[in-house]
Amino acid sequence: MVKLKTRRLSAGAFFFLTGLCFSSWASRIPDFQDKFQLSEGQLGSVLLGLPLGSLLALPLAAWAVFRFGSKWVILAGMSFYILFLVGIGFSPDAVILALMVFVFGMMGNMMNISLNTQALGIEKDYGRNILSSFHGLWSLAGFIGAGIGALMVYFDLSPRDHYLIILLLGAGMLFYFEKGILPDGGKKETGGGGFVWKKPNKTLANLGMVGFCGMMCEGCMFDWSGVYMAKEVGASAAWVPSGYVAYMGAMALGRFLADKFANRFGKTMVLQVSGLLVFSGLLLSVLFPFIWVVIPSFMMVGFGAAAVVPLTYSLAGNASGYAPGLAIAMVSTISYFGFLLGPPLIGFVAELIGLKGSFALMALVGLMIPFWVRVGRQDFAQAKP
Repeated sequence: MVKLKTRRLSAGAFFFLTGLCFSSWASRIPDFQDKFQLSEGQLGSVLLGLPLGSLLALPLAAWAVFRFGSKWVILAGMSFYILFLVGIGFSPDAVILALMVFVFGMMGNMMNISLNTQALGIEKDYGRNILSSFHGLWSLAGFIGAGIGALMVYFDLSPRDHYLIILLLGAGMLFYFEKGILPDGGKKETGGGGFVWKKPNKTLANLGMVGFCGMMCEGCMFDWSGVYMAKEVGASAAWVPSGYVAYMGAMALGRFLADKFANRFGKTMVLQVSGLLVFSGLLLSVLFPFIWVVIPSFMMVGFGAAAVVPLTYSLAGNASGYAPGLAIAMVSTISYFGFLLGPPLIGFVAELIGLKGSFALMALVGLMIPFWVRVGRQDFAQAKP
């Protein structure tokens, strides 16, 4: 029998590795823009591949978790996630890059659904909110990965060489931690004799809108924070990744604290404050585009965004009446439209009114988070780990 702490450690290691792979891609986006001489609009089109792939993978991910169990989806998904990261590094032109990013997005959401299903099973066995701590490890990896990316830029290592190093590290972690991952998160998925994709109920629809706003703002920071630092703040090449590093560091810390705040003040209160922080941070970065203001502003956005996705998934898995994997997939389907629309929308709007205008738009999106939490607060209050 695998101990509960071992299960938590192993699941946390896979969250960490997933975040490391994603941040390895995100931290080098400016390099790909320079390498292929992409305009903001062209870059937005390339970036569209990741959320589009993620969105199209959602029904497949939910079915695979239901049919085979979360363990096997995690192991297969992680293997391909790393391999397609390397494929991104070897891309010879923008078309192949877009294709690699598309499949990379598909594998990322296979990990998203299967890992959160695994983690919800562990959370239920603990009997208290712990899901945010798993997402904290993802963000911590993002912070470390962004730092590694900055180091690679400093030493003038190509994304290809960078990603081959991640491949070696990932293969070792995959082999070492796979024994602590149990089928179906340790418990069999419920919900009938076979997989059926259903229409989200009111609770899941409201949670999906909270996630939609949160993930749109996350997509903004993941894909455009480096470009904003370079073009609006005028940061030097060495300082361009600092905004993303500040954002990811604050997000990691915020996610480790989010469970404590949620247990004390309630999930809905934490989500409302989170939306206000996202709004305030993005607005400050637009009004005062100076490096000494933008870096702490991006930290505010990181603290605000930290709790949105993990608490939304936790509420979905515990308040909807559906099997956790299916509930998470439903909420993710709505949420990922935000991730789908956000990054390319910023690119297209930026060509019309500039990046500042795009970030101001994202600030208003952040303000919609507390609105949707208020709309669904009575249904959300029923959720228990």
